[in-house]
Amino acid sequence: MNENGNPDRVRHFPAHQPAVETFNRSVIIFLTVCAADRKPILAKDRVQKALLDAWETADQWRVGRYVIMPDHLHLFCSPAVREYPALKDWVKYWKSTASRILIESGAGGTAPSSPIWQRDFWDTQLRTHESYSEKWEYVRRNPVRAGLVACPEEWLFQGEIHSLRW
Repeated sequence: MNENGNPDRVRHFPAHQPAVETFNRSVIIFLTVCAADRKPILAKDRVQKALLDAWETADQWRVGRYVIMPDHLHLFCSPAVREYPALKDWVKYWKSTASRILIESGAGGTAPSSPIWQRDFWDTQLRTHESYSEKWEYVRRNPVRAGLVACPEEWLFQGEIHSLRW
């Protein structure tokens, strides 16, 4: 119950707010997308290639830095065109494109009838340059915290496609 005596409402899906454009400031979104059922199928060479191909095809948003973990990925993105699609539409498009590539290649042993991605994703619009730096430091250290490598530079499934300037 909340302070008014009403039952608390639990949000089961993230609320995707539209990007807020502020005069003379970049729009940079921090995005987390998970594999369906958190299956550890993503940290593979062919998955990384499929994602890079999908992000190149879905070119109305630019992908900056990214880290692909076994069961989820983090990326930073920014609109690439003046009139860009809603983030959820862009994510849906590249998830579909990457899924098609992965299913055709048999990546991760995923059968065509199995979903590759969780239905939704989490997004946060960054507000300051410091926020961008802090989030990136957290993301790049994910493989170390997970015990996959000793230092972030050893993790093969990361990169930067576009330099997103604050």
